[in-house]
Amino acid sequence: METTIERQERPIDAGFLARAGDLFQLLRDGRPRTRAELSEQTGLARTTVAARIDALTALGLVGPAGEAASSGGRPPSKFAFNAKVRLVLAADVGASHAAIALTDLNSSVLARHSEPLDVARGPEAVLDWVLHSGRELLAQIGRTEADIAGIGIGLPGPVQHGSGRPVKPPIMPGWDGFDVVGYIRKDIDVEVLVDNDVNIMALGERHAHWSEYEDVLFIKLATGVGAGIISSGELQRGADGTSGDLGHVRVPGGEGVLCRCGNTGCLEALASGPALARKLQSQGIEASSGADVVDLAAQGNVHAIHALRQAGRDVGEVLAICVNMLNPSVIVVGGSLSRAGDQLLAGIREAVYGRSLPLATARLRIEQSRAKTDAAILGASRMVIEYVLSPAVVESAVAAAARP
Repeated sequence: METTIERQERPIDAGFLARAGDLFQLLRDGRPRTRAELSEQTGLARTTVAARIDALTALGLVGPAGEAASSGGRPPSKFAFNAKVRLVLAADVGASHAAIALTDLNSSVLARHSEPLDVARGPEAVLDWVLHSGRELLAQIGRTEADIAGIGIGLPGPVQHGSGRPVKPPIMPGWDGFDVVGYIRKDIDVEVLVDNDVNIMALGERHAHWSEYEDVLFIKLATGVGAGIISSGELQRGADGTSGDLGHVRVPGGEGVLCRCGNTGCLEALASGPALARKLQSQGIEASSGADVVDLAAQGNVHAIHALRQAGRDVGEVLAICVNMLNPSVIVVGGSLSRAGDQLLAGIREAVYGRSLPLATARLRIEQSRAKTDAAILGASRMVIEYVLSPAVVESAVAAAARP
């Protein structure tokens, strides 16, 4: 298998860098370079490189970054990616909360806001909140809608990524088939990308903290249970956008436990936040949410600790199958229940390492989310950035700017 280092050292084919959009990808790492350095790195003629740099500079994507040391005569100018030229509006809509942020083109958060928001209010009310809050953030940092390169939105249910339409989301009445992209673009005409919240959490977590790994499995344990699958560096959405829906996998020993999907024994019915709260309630312990269960465990409540440990084992039983099939390098556990830390992770590790093939777990890491509540915002931002800064889109912008 080819390593990251081998890819970095592989000779660059100048044929793939003939366009400005392709050359720009070399500059996205932020390292300043001279025209001569780019010419040497790509094999392109200096006049070609100069023309490409001029086109990227005209778009504002590249800007001057000081001068290189002179070997006699005028010092050569350096150029670097200008990540602050445009903004991304990133929104994370959950079942009962929403967060929104403005980032630059490196996913650095410039302004943010979050508040309780019930997704069951319907698409118009929630998306109006996104638009209104986005404009308030723009005013805070003194920027305008013209600075927005794109809008990324994560939703707590299945999404057909190509169209941005939710598909029969179980906790989102009124959202099925709704044209989220069209609704937003009627107000702000920019690129709008929509995905399931767990997928964007996987993107954000990996970009911020696990970029050295190509195969990452992100698990969200909260009101529901889901997974974001990154394989060979690419997010895997599946044929219809439902890949990673672990919450409705049947768990051994869960017979008779009814799930909201209509089946029995689903992982979500046993190991989600509401499921754990119901379990404690049945034992006479006051708990109305997964957050209450985590708080009780932190206070030393033995019943809450036991419930979290067993939930970890149940999740681990399902993850063991995933590990044998996908062979990830890292499993990252996020969502509100992940605040329980090792009280939850211990159960997951116990089941995964006990039920998976030794070769698949020899180098496997099972870790708590490091991005935490920022994972979805960062992922929504990355989703947009990878599109708007792709070679084809940048080249299209260059061509449009060159037209009379």
